[in-house]
Amino acid sequence: MDGCDADGGLAGRVAVLKRFRRLLLQQRDRFNGYADLLERQEAAIASGSGDSILAHAELESRIVEDIFAIQRVIDPLEEMYRAVARPGSGDDGIPELKVSLDRMRDHVREHSEKNRRLLSRRMDGLRAELDVLKDNPFLRSARRQGYSGGVTASLLDMEG
Repeated sequence: MDGCDADGGLAGRVAVLKRFRRLLLQQRDRFNGYADLLERQEAAIASGSGDSILAHAELESRIVEDIFAIQRVIDPLEEMYRAVARPGSGDDGIPELKVSLDRMRDHVREHSEKNRRLLSRRMDGLRAELDVLKDNPFLRSARRQGYSGGVTASLLDMEG
């Protein structure tokens, strides 16, 4: 192996390492942002603000799409990293970063599932409230008496 190939190989390994590390850090930042969003979403579910819950759900969808997009780039790059990485060639911090990212991913999954359960309970409570309102005899009576739009026009003699 001549010096040029060794340098080119080393430069390639360094480039893969740097790109892979940058993407892992970027993914970690996305997961941190997602965890923060889940905290705010949990508060919105507890407060019952429908608009806030909807806004958080839309933002969550965009963050999840972004996480998956980055992961699609990370997966093949990780294979390249494994192929070019040499054990004991220096502390690149990749293993620790991967462990941190896996922990964060697990935390986000658990929190997301918790929010889904909270939202499901909230929705069940709202359905029960609606059922009670539907069965309210006063509301049924009001609907039958014409307050639901079944009023017909009549003439009234104002002169006399």
